[in-house]
Amino acid sequence: MDRLIYTAMTGAKHTMGQQAAVSHNLANATSTGFRAELHKLRAVPVQGEGLATRAFVVDASVASNFEPGPMQHTGRALDVAVEGKGWLAVQLPDGREAYTRDGSLQLSANGVVQTRSGLPVLGDGGPVTIPPDNELLVGKDGTISALQAGGAENVVNVIGRLKLVNPPETSLVRGDDGLFRLQDGAAAPQDENVRVAGGYLEGSNVSVVDQMVQMISLARQFEMQTKMLQTAEANDRAGAQVLSVR
Repeated sequence: MDRLIYTAMTGAKHTMGQQAAVSHNLANATSTGFRAELHKLRAVPVQGEGLATRAFVVDASVASNFEPGPMQHTGRALDVAVEGKGWLAVQLPDGREAYTRDGSLQLSANGVVQTRSGLPVLGDGGPVTIPPDNELLVGKDGTISALQAGGAENVVNVIGRLKLVNPPETSLVRGDDGLFRLQDGAAAPQDENVRVAGGYLEGSNVSVVDQMVQMISLARQFEMQTKMLQTAEANDRAGAQVLSVR
């Protein structure tokens, strides 16, 4: 009885949490560079005092789907998409690094290349700054070149290079802001093998069909766990009646 009650009770609780994660994935089905969240449940025995039959359900493996999303051509000079594995490095307000696949970049009033949320994009020497009145060109290896408007034809000046990294996916954790960081808080080294495509954006890797099927499955799981609690209550009531008769 204990195992039934505790497993069903905590299973229903974490199933609601999974529903929230699926809803979050669906809400970001069109977000640039978004990585779908994955959740799995398992039962674990209660540690410490208590009956050995008691077990809790826990969300044991919160992970991310790192499969690449679809490439979308935009033709915009400040749009870049990482091809295959790899990440763009950005600078957080506290000076630390974080990593994103959202390559929809923009220029600040001071010419600093930044994300749409206002975080500076890092290059090989710190945040990347573009001189005024220049057209931006991004090479396959992340090299940033500037072509001055009204200047000499075919004169391209290399002004920096995007910091492209490719740390082990198992060492990455997702923050509340949607950006990824290394678990130890360190900065990942530049990876010379990472390539980007200028004029492209990477779409979300969320499969709307899969997430809808998952949402239906979770709703049925929640209903089943609720019925198990009702069954446990009915069994307890019937057992109490039998004992009272005796």
